[in-house]
Amino acid sequence: MDTLTLIDNRTGKKYEIPIQNGTIRAIDLRQIRIDEEDFGLMSYDPAFMNTASCRSKITYIDGDRGILRYRGYPIEELAESSTYLETAYLVLYGELPTKSELDQWTHDVTYHTFTHENIKKFMDGFHYDAHPMGMLVSTVAALSTFYPEAKNIFNADSRKLQTHRLIGKMPTLAAFAYRHSRGMPYVYPDNELSYTGNFLNMLFKMTELKYEPNATLERALDILFILHADHEQNCGTNAMRGVGSSHPDPYCAVAAAAAALYGPLHGGANEEVLRMLSVIGSKDKVPEFIKKVKAGEGLLMGFGHRVYKNYDPRAKIIKRVADQVFEVTGKNPLLDIALELERIALEDEYFIKRKLYPNVDFYSGIIYQAMGFPVEMFPVLFAIPRTSGWVAQWEELLLDPEQKIARPRQVYLGEEKRKFVPIEHRKTAK
Repeated sequence: MDTLTLIDNRTGKKYEIPIQNGTIRAIDLRQIRIDEEDFGLMSYDPAFMNTASCRSKITYIDGDRGILRYRGYPIEELAESSTYLETAYLVLYGELPTKSELDQWTHDVTYHTFTHENIKKFMDGFHYDAHPMGMLVSTVAALSTFYPEAKNIFNADSRKLQTHRLIGKMPTLAAFAYRHSRGMPYVYPDNELSYTGNFLNMLFKMTELKYEPNATLERALDILFILHADHEQNCGTNAMRGVGSSHPDPYCAVAAAAAALYGPLHGGANEEVLRMLSVIGSKDKVPEFIKKVKAGEGLLMGFGHRVYKNYDPRAKIIKRVADQVFEVTGKNPLLDIALELERIALEDEYFIKRKLYPNVDFYSGIIYQAMGFPVEMFPVLFAIPRTSGWVAQWEELLLDPEQKIARPRQVYLGEEKRKFVPIEHRKTAK
C-alpha cells in the first residue's frame, strides 16, 4: 500500500499515513499529537474544497477535462440516445434497463404520478404569490406524513416504493405549485403521455380535451432533465446525504436537498444569468460589461464552476438544444447578448487564465424562458430530475457500512472558561 510520510516539526515524530484511492483518512491524523491530552490533528476544510465525504459509484466528473459520466456512460451519449426515465433507472440501479425492465419501471413511476387530494388542500393554504420552490419544498416534506411506512428505510421493498412515488410525484407537485402561483386550476396527470409530456400537460393545459405537447419542446425538456439527473457531491446532494445520515424517511431528506437547491448559488444560478443579460440590455453593450467585470465592478454569472475548469459538457449540449427550441418558440432576444458575451469571454486572456468557461446555467435559463417558464420555476425544474440522483445517493449512503451520522468537527476560537457575572455587575460591551 502507498503511504504518506509526515514529520511533526513540533515534536520531531514521524508518521506513516496510508494512501488509498488517492486519499488519506482524516481520522489517521488524530494520532499526530503533542501529548496525551492533545485531541490530535484535524484537517480544516471549509466548504469541503478538498475533502471526500463518501465513496460513490454513481457519477464521475473530471473537471479539468470537462467530463461527466453517469455510471460510466458519457453524458453526451445519454443526451443523444436516452430518455430521462431510462437515465434515472441507470443512475439508481447502475445499469441501463432492458426493454422489459424499462417498461416496468415506466409503469411503476407513472402509477404514482397522482397525489392525495389533501395535498391540493395543503397547497391551497399558500399565499397567492408564494414562491413555487418554497411550495415544492414544503409539499415534498408533507408527503412524509402521508406515507409513514417510508420510515422503514432499511427495507428494500419500501425504499423501492418511495423511489417510485418521489420520481412520479415530483412533476405533479411542481406543476401544482406553478398553477397555484398563477391562480389557475390544477391539472391532473395524463399517464398516456411521456414523463416530460405529462409535466407540460399539467403546466400548460387550458380548455382542450387532450393536451398534445410539442414534440421538440418535449424532447428538449427530456434532455435538460437528463443533464440534471445527478452531479456528484454538490450542495443539494451533500444536504441529502447529511440529513439522510440521521435516518429520516426519504421525503424529509429530499425536502432538505431541495431547500439547498433553493439558494441562488445553487438552483437559482440560471435566474441570475437572465438578470445579468437583462441588465446588459443589448449586444453592443457587452464589451463595456466585460470591462466592468475585469475591473471588479460586476460578476459574470453562468461562467466558472467549483468542479469544472473547462467547458461544462452540459453547456455544450444545451447550446445545441437551444437552437431546436428557438425554431419552435422564436429566438429569445437575450440569446444574441449571451452569444456575444461567450465569444468575447472565451477570447479574453483574463477569463482564459482563470479557467472561466460557460456552465450549465448559462443557457438553460434562456431555454426555459423561451418555453414559457417564469424565472421562479427554474429551481423547481432543477429539482424534478435531480430527485433520481438524490435518491440514488441516499440509498448508496444507507448501504455503505462506513457511513455514520454526519457530524463535522470545528476549530473553536471563542473565549476560554469564564465565570458567570450577575446582571447588576455587567458592563456594556463595546
